[in-house]
Amino acid sequence: MRKAGFLCAAMLALTAQAAQVGVHDPVMAKEGNTYYLYSTGPGITFYRSSDMRNWSEEGRVFPREPAWAKYAAPTFDGHIWAPDIQRHDGRWLLYYSVSGFGKNASAIGVTTNATLDPRAPNYRWEDQGIVVQSVPGRDMWNAIDPNVVEDDDGLGWMTFGSFWGGIKLVRLDDLWTKIAEPQEWHTIARRERPAFTPDEQAGPAEIEGPFIFKKNGYYYLFVSWGLCCRGPQSTYQVVVGRARDVRGPYLDRQGRDMAQGGGSLVVKGDKDWKALGHNSAYTFDGKDYLVLHAYETADHYKQKLKVMGIHWDKDGWPTVDPKDLNRYVSVEDEIVMDEIK
Repeated sequence: MRKAGFLCAAMLALTAQAAQVGVHDPVMAKEGNTYYLYSTGPGITFYRSSDMRNWSEEGRVFPREPAWAKYAAPTFDGHIWAPDIQRHDGRWLLYYSVSGFGKNASAIGVTTNATLDPRAPNYRWEDQGIVVQSVPGRDMWNAIDPNVVEDDDGLGWMTFGSFWGGIKLVRLDDLWTKIAEPQEWHTIARRERPAFTPDEQAGPAEIEGPFIFKKNGYYYLFVSWGLCCRGPQSTYQVVVGRARDVRGPYLDRQGRDMAQGGGSLVVKGDKDWKALGHNSAYTFDGKDYLVLHAYETADHYKQKLKVMGIHWDKDGWPTVDPKDLNRYVSVEDEIVMDEIK
């Protein structure tokens, strides 16, 4: 009896703790029947799921920082920012950012793999190095927050940017690992940068996190306005514009060009959630989803994964139901052995 009681106590002590997935800047992909989620963090944290709700942490993409990181960003602290995951020409490409906070000494790199499944025998990330780099004193834009989209002609385009001169678009080569030559650049969204703001400062032109989503003959450009990472003072929100051509112009509901400060609100914070933003968007099994992070007021503003269904109004604009912020609750599978008393 004493032995049975001890075993029973031990089993009760092995408790499953259902924590929510805490991520910044989430992006997602589906391979086979499995969803993979990647986010900002040391080495790029990633998760897997069969239903987009119950997630298991799989570790890191990079066991060590990229060899070139300190060269591109001397104040880089090990956190790799804002990944983007794409499939092209039979392989996966994971784009990522290396930077120091509030600096435009930054670079976007890309690493490739045949599969996303870390249990597969051919799973191996192979870093392809820098795609684009920003240098203080030379560039008035910031090489972070990449997203790649394929246009109707099969060409790859990278959009990126944070603060400074806004959101840029550049054409990629056939492999999607370098800038195509001759180079083609566009500014597709920006906010007003006050005159006399020192070039080395990000300034108050608060725009970042671009993501282009193709739907019904349009390219929809989502961006985040405002400030993340400020707890209750966070003002992050998602706005959108659309264009018939990937190069723009991207116009909002009122016809304002996003390159001139335009943008129509998709979703912003409320009393329960702050800092809604840095979204991605996908079609999985015929349904459209907005994937983003939000800070939960009741949990001391800890960041949480949110997945919201995208609906389309009669004029073809994306909408989401703010009630989905509370309806969607992710679960991170975690088994913890408590101390047996």
